[in-house]
Amino acid sequence: MGEDIEPLLPANGLDDLLRVEFWQGLNGHGNRHRGARDNAFTAFSERGGYPIGHARAEVPWAEVADQLNETVIRRVIQHDLRLGERGRKRDPALLEEVFRLCCRYAGQAPSQATLIAELKTVLRANIGWQRVLSYIRFLEGSLLVRRLLPLELRLKRVRGPAKLCVVDHGLRQSWLEETVPLDPESLERSPHLSDLAGHIAESVAGAYLGGIPHLDVAHFPERPTEPEVDFVLTIGEKRIPVEVEYRRRIDPLRDTLGLRSFVEKVHYNAPFAVLVTMLEEVDIPDPRIVPVSLLSLLLAR
Repeated sequence: MGEDIEPLLPANGLDDLLRVEFWQGLNGHGNRHRGARDNAFTAFSERGGYPIGHARAEVPWAEVADQLNETVIRRVIQHDLRLGERGRKRDPALLEEVFRLCCRYAGQAPSQATLIAELKTVLRANIGWQRVLSYIRFLEGSLLVRRLLPLELRLKRVRGPAKLCVVDHGLRQSWLEETVPLDPESLERSPHLSDLAGHIAESVAGAYLGGIPHLDVAHFPERPTEPEVDFVLTIGEKRIPVEVEYRRRIDPLRDTLGLRSFVEKVHYNAPFAVLVTMLEEVDIPDPRIVPVSLLSLLLAR
């Protein structure tokens, strides 16, 4: 029987997210439950968050992956297909490849041209973007994918592609048959997977934040005079920029460039910024930036 850890964020309201003390307290909250938190994160790293992945720990991952593919993913792709527009049925082969690309680009914002080119190569068919977009939206509605749009400000038209996050990295792992560890100890033994783990950590954070009820989460693409920011949380008239830097060594200047740029723009109304890290006890000399480990972030709600 595992330890129950109370979430730090209240069930009602989002005002605490606007308090720098809340974010500072997340690491302390995680440390108070360090043993249970670390064990839970290790299990999450290995098998994702679906209960069937952990019901019987002795069952090999390959068998669990088959169950996830059949009972979760294929149920959507093959069994739960809805009628498309004007009575046309969706194409299971195309839907399967679209989900595969969402897994491949988890935590990233691939362009329309990139996705279309890859689909044409695999399926050898002429496929339009609107059809692909409708399939991504279907996967989002089926709770397999979360799509985070670029931040829209002052009624300006949204520019840039959406960031794709898989709702559970265990589904990515089972569907692609590709294991990428997230817990620091396992990842240290596989340093060649560090960059890919960084994208997956970003997908995990994006799916998690995007799953908090009533919280508006967007991403901030690179602009001619402004660097990219992974996520922007909008609460009322204020915004909290969030950057994910999932590596052992953090450069306090280079890795916070986007956060500092965003906070310094008065019209974004950002009281502070959050840097999500792999390890705890990261020292960022800028008092406007709060470092929070991914392990403790996932205890917020």
